[in-house]
Amino acid sequence: MNYLAHIFLARHSADAQFGALLGDFVKPGKDGAFALETQREIILHRKVDSFTDGHRLNLQARALFPDGRRRYAGILLDVFYDHVLAKHWHRYSDLHLTQFVQDFYGSLMQRSALFPEHLHYAAPKMVEQDWISSYTEFEGVKIAIQRMSYRLTRNGDLLRDGLKDLEQHYSPLSDTFFEFFPELEAFVVRERLALLQASQ
Repeated sequence: MNYLAHIFLARHSADAQFGALLGDFVKPGKDGAFALETQREIILHRKVDSFTDGHRLNLQARALFPDGRRRYAGILLDVFYDHVLAKHWHRYSDLHLTQFVQDFYGSLMQRSALFPEHLHYAAPKMVEQDWISSYTEFEGVKIAIQRMSYRLTRNGDLLRDGLKDLEQHYSPLSDTFFEFFPELEAFVVRERLALLQASQ
């Protein structure tokens, strides 16, 4: 799961959404400076990633990628799933996507004093270039993957080439998301409750 899915799954509060985003920017053991709810969502972010990576549907989806590019299938699927969620947003939320994203950007920037180093760099660009809403179109997926590929020390071309696999298997990968996401939502509810009970 990428940015949109994580913050959607934590949509019940701004602190939770902040933690859901921080999961990509805070190393394990470095989350003690944040509010308790934010800390729980950082932990939950990692659980979501593990659940997603190991789920049978996503393992099957990865098999659609050729051997040379399969190692990058997880990254490609994370961004692609955000695209499917954004494109079919009305299935999952009564709040318009634009409003949801703008509300998140506002609450995010209010917490800028708490940003880890890499988020200090990324957050203004995320807001200015509206990374999250851009996933609505497949062109936004291409831009996101290209941006990620240039940060790789090598084989960025293999990640970019994976865009062809997403396009080739667009329909079955979309169907995988539709089947997988309700299971992920149920998993998040269970795990969040367990984290909440453990902290009381």
